[in-house]
Amino acid sequence: MNLTIEQVTALASDASSAAAGKKLANPASWRGLGRSDEALWGECQGTALYQVRIALADLTAKCSCPSRKFPCKHSLGLLLLAAGQPRTIPNASPPEWVSTWLRKRLETAEKKEKRRPPGEAPADPAAQARRAERRLERVAQGLDGLDLWMGDLVRNGLAGVETQGHELWEAQAARLVDAQAPAVATRLRRLGELPRSSADWPQRLLLQLGRLALLTHAFRRIDALEPRLQADVRQLLGWTVNQDDVVRGGDVVADDWVVLGQWVDEDVRVRVQRNWLRGLNSQREALVLQFSVGGAPFGETVVPGTTIAADLAFWPSAFPLRAVLGARRGTSAQWNGPLPGHDTIADFRSTVADALGHLPWLDRFACSIHNVTPVFHGESWSVVDTANQSLPLKGADHWRLLAISGGAPLDLSGEWDGERVLPLGASVAGRYEVLWPAHP
Repeated sequence: MNLTIEQVTALASDASSAAAGKKLANPASWRGLGRSDEALWGECQGTALYQVRIALADLTAKCSCPSRKFPCKHSLGLLLLAAGQPRTIPNASPPEWVSTWLRKRLETAEKKEKRRPPGEAPADPAAQARRAERRLERVAQGLDGLDLWMGDLVRNGLAGVETQGHELWEAQAARLVDAQAPAVATRLRRLGELPRSSADWPQRLLLQLGRLALLTHAFRRIDALEPRLQADVRQLLGWTVNQDDVVRGGDVVADDWVVLGQWVDEDVRVRVQRNWLRGLNSQREALVLQFSVGGAPFGETVVPGTTIAADLAFWPSAFPLRAVLGARRGTSAQWNGPLPGHDTIADFRSTVADALGHLPWLDRFACSIHNVTPVFHGESWSVVDTANQSLPLKGADHWRLLAISGGAPLDLSGEWDGERVLPLGASVAGRYEVLWPAHP
């Protein structure tokens, strides 16, 4: 394992877990430390003696403590110790409690692979077709209502939107949920956050309403669209695709994937982790989404600034971007070198324009650009490339990014929302720096 302390800290679920883990990154807190090609382990003395084991292939951790945080402070402490003081952990043969765990992991993976259905026909095709037809009718009625509502909104003028509050959007979103178009409802709720959010909010709102209208028109002509664009429209409305079906779909790419950056949207019930990857050989970009409900751990451990030798299966799309992480080969490795990406901001903008030409409803993109310099303008931040073109940064505090750069160009990776870049990582002299989360 050759992760940096910053990369390990980024695995913590919150600042308190990170702080507690740092306190345990001390050999005096451990006994029976050891490592092998497959795992890292040790016993930590707390209110009891806790056994900690970590699989190096995917950094999955298991601890005998009762904590509901994943990874727990003991797992973080062991990882931080391995990152900061690797010589304190000797090479050894794993004890029985580690070997048993590794064996069960392998058996579980093999059983899961065997359980994967071969794509058999549905038990009752006629009943399934009737349900699909009823849903199409409900969605069509819901979108008809949405079109009338948006038409009234534009005819009456957007000035009145400011005074009506979020209830205006929530009521229409609820109707779309009833019409079985939940993804459109979510998109509409986000539009309710635009009024009074900036000086140019009317233009931004009108643009998003136009994209929504384009989606409703695409649905009415869905039979005339090519199959992959049909799949996009269905997913944008709320149809889901099972991950097993994605894998069986055949768009599986084996590559060495650099994790450009990671962002987690926090919510009371559901946490969403977005991971942006780029293939070193295929040069394809990928968005790996993971979901956590009720504080459960994410299914895969993905570390920014590392490479993963793995298969990625892409969702069917006119511009395939979202993917599911499949079989891994070997362990994650620290990425040392320039970040793969674009040489100039103009190249990046051209890539975004091409993507939108294939799929106009894309609203997030991986943004990885070489040799850009962070600049503070008094109230706002941006990055400037060697051609003196700039991109605005999202957020108001990028002093750490400026300190990392030393006022000189660096490689930046982030997430572009169509207006601004959210910095997620940077590479200076071949060293990757995690910019989020910034646990103290």
